[in-house]
Amino acid sequence: MNILIWHVHGSWTTAFVQGRHSYLLPVVPGRGPEGRGRARTWDWPDSAVEITPPELADHPVDAIVVQRPEDEDLAGKWLGGRRPGTDVPIIWLEHNAPQGRINDMRHPAADRKDVAIVHVTPTNALFWDCGSTSSRVIQHGVIDPGYRYTGDLPRAGVAVNEPVRRGRVTGTDLLPQLARSVPLDVFGMGVESLVAPGVTVHEDLPQDELHEQLARRRVYLHPYRWTSLGLALVEAMMLGMPVVGLATTEVPHAVPPDAGIITNDVERLRRGLVELAADPARAAACGRAARAAAIERFAVGRFLAEWDDLLAEVAR
Repeated sequence: MNILIWHVHGSWTTAFVQGRHSYLLPVVPGRGPEGRGRARTWDWPDSAVEITPPELADHPVDAIVVQRPEDEDLAGKWLGGRRPGTDVPIIWLEHNAPQGRINDMRHPAADRKDVAIVHVTPTNALFWDCGSTSSRVIQHGVIDPGYRYTGDLPRAGVAVNEPVRRGRVTGTDLLPQLARSVPLDVFGMGVESLVAPGVTVHEDLPQDELHEQLARRRVYLHPYRWTSLGLALVEAMMLGMPVVGLATTEVPHAVPPDAGIITNDVERLRRGLVELAADPARAAACGRAARAAAIERFAVGRFLAEWDDLLAEVAR
């Protein structure tokens, strides 16, 4: 199948393009949000093909995976008269936890018969109001980076993109107080504007280098208040890192009790960082449990098989 999909979330797409299809990634001049093309910091197979809007006009497309309202609008302009949802099936991939009041969490694709919605976590499926639109959960798949944990640096690693803009959502406000007890290394895009004592930032490392650097930190910190389950958390678990994190959204189900410390008590969160940073043997044991849990739940083979089932269903 030829699947049209935009490069929006690099880690998720890295797993998705490992399948047996051809993945058409729009690319526009300047590689802006309308079409970034292939990833530059992930290793993608040749089946992930860059395609320009003029080329799409007469290129066969069997399904469209949209992740933003504008994706559907762009497909409507670029597909040479073929109508998304009528002539080409649409799957709406919902990465994000909804924002706002509970009664107002209505999905943009609610009450549509021409769309299938895929949530990446059961938490998302619970909170989004999709009305009568067909929806299901396909949980993340993550390519196993291998056990790389050394934990030789008694520091905590955090992975977050745009921590200042996203603020309380990602728990950025908690970092300065936690860094007073255990030094923090923050990895991601847009981290250079984060300035606080005890916090060192590492801007947009290639994925393999990010994994190597994270695995040297004694513990992984996940301070997110409200988000879908971050793929960086799952990757850290697969690296063999113990986890200290907030018990919000999907985290309590993804991180078993023997893999670290999951709590909504910020003081307990702080103590957990201190305890694991000071105890390499316990940290390594928790990390091994984290890795076992992540491999069991987030295997890329299961992920791709579930997507193949859905793609075959919508393309009939």
